[in-house]
Amino acid sequence: MVRFEAEGGVDPLLRVTLEKGDSVATESGAMVAMDASLSLRGKTRGGFLNSIARKFLNDETFFQQWIEAEDAPGTALLAPAFPGDIRILEVGPASWMLADGCFLASTEGVDVTAKMQGIGRALLADSGGFFIMKASGKGQLAVSGFGSVREMEVRPDKPVLIDNGHLVAWDASLDYEITLRTNRSGIFGRLVESQLSGEGFVLRFSGFGRILVSSRNQGSFLDWVFSQRPRDKAEKENE
Repeated sequence: MVRFEAEGGVDPLLRVTLEKGDSVATESGAMVAMDASLSLRGKTRGGFLNSIARKFLNDETFFQQWIEAEDAPGTALLAPAFPGDIRILEVGPASWMLADGCFLASTEGVDVTAKMQGIGRALLADSGGFFIMKASGKGQLAVSGFGSVREMEVRPDKPVLIDNGHLVAWDASLDYEITLRTNRSGIFGRLVESQLSGEGFVLRFSGFGRILVSSRNQGSFLDWVFSQRPRDKAEKENE
């Protein structure tokens, strides 16, 4: 039986322990180190069309890495592309929706597929485009977030607003809609307040379930990094 363990405080590694015959799917490039008894292969998962959807619709890799313990048990260490926290989720009691780039690894019984969302959510919410990833089946799922990851509970009497750039994963049974983070009434007033405050569209989650959020916004961080390039800084100063 495969065991997932997050090791380390800040910016942990995922330790994956496999018995003979076990295998796990990981995001391409996630493997840091593994026992020589294990094998590493790239293959599609969920069929050709699902692999195409992950690659071209969600910016995930077409071929996932599979770590397999064919002849003997072993241990592997995995790490996400961005520095940050790792959380291990149980799939079966709940299915999970995943934000772009947050999938790290899953056991063999977990199906990770592309799911279409409404046009409004796709264009305005920035939560993964027209297609987002859904993890269903039964087993363990490891996700990663940029920065620290915290869990929030949603109840029928306690809906939650989430800045979409901080989403990691959420219970698939939750309902969500796009809104503007402002107390002004009327769409015009909300749009004006949004521009003045610098806040944009957020997602309003309702129902009963859990949401994982990260402390850092990957998109905002990349924008800041690129803005610090000498040429970009000079152009900004001349505006």
